[in-house]
Amino acid sequence: MFADSKENTMLPKVNPTHTSSWKKLQSHKEELADTRMSKLFEEDPERFRKFSLDFEDIKIDFSKNMITSETMSLLIQLTEEVKLDEAKEKMFLGDIINGTENRSVLHTALRNRSNQPIIVNDEDVMPDVNEVLEKMRVFSERLHSGDWKGYTGKKITNLVNIGIGGSNLGPKMVVESLKPYATKGIVPHFVSNVDGSNILEALESVDHESTLFIISSKTFTTQETMTNAQTARDWFVMQSGSEEAIGKHFVAVSTNTDKVRDFGINPDNMF
Repeated sequence: MFADSKENTMLPKVNPTHTSSWKKLQSHKEELADTRMSKLFEEDPERFRKFSLDFEDIKIDFSKNMITSETMSLLIQLTEEVKLDEAKEKMFLGDIINGTENRSVLHTALRNRSNQPIIVNDEDVMPDVNEVLEKMRVFSERLHSGDWKGYTGKKITNLVNIGIGGSNLGPKMVVESLKPYATKGIVPHFVSNVDGSNILEALESVDHESTLFIISSKTFTTQETMTNAQTARDWFVMQSGSEEAIGKHFVAVSTNTDKVRDFGINPDNMF
């Protein structure tokens, strides 16, 4: 979305296993081989305080890992040798560090709830990011409330995410981790395998009148994803007898507006 004209700076490439700190960590690991966790706590009553920290209302406790102050010192040395700080700075500055696509890496913008400007090519990318996040919020609330209905007026009770790699594992991880907070009455399904049994198993367990498909492909050309998406589309049209109804049962996570529109999805329902 944000094509970059900056000079490609790339990340520093240092193999961590070739550093002196890595070799020291290997020796250190051997030294700790026979150490018992209970002994570490006995020797240092302040261990929990030293090896835990607070982030807002989250307590992060790593005191029960087999580490010592020396371990932490060596790990810090490792970050220095692989130039981690330099890499982090490049990411936060919007430098081009994605060599495959010759673009910035803007995970930071997606997590930037402070709305501090993030500049790429003299442009603040945050307004565009916030626009899509707001669009997602409205979409989610319509699903949860039952306002989003299928072509026969039934509310959505099944979501089928079709994607591969991060477009499958990412949503799957979020659904699993937030399961205690899930809205009851909407069942998620995930299809990633190009083996036809994966999509057919999902289709056999849902009612086409109350199912929404989320097609996740940045380019909308990913072979595995689009093969499964086409199978789902053909199935839905056969069940409903209507191509026009596709717009109420398919949404897209993509950047390719033309391909999304050709598939039958309204770009308003593209994230």
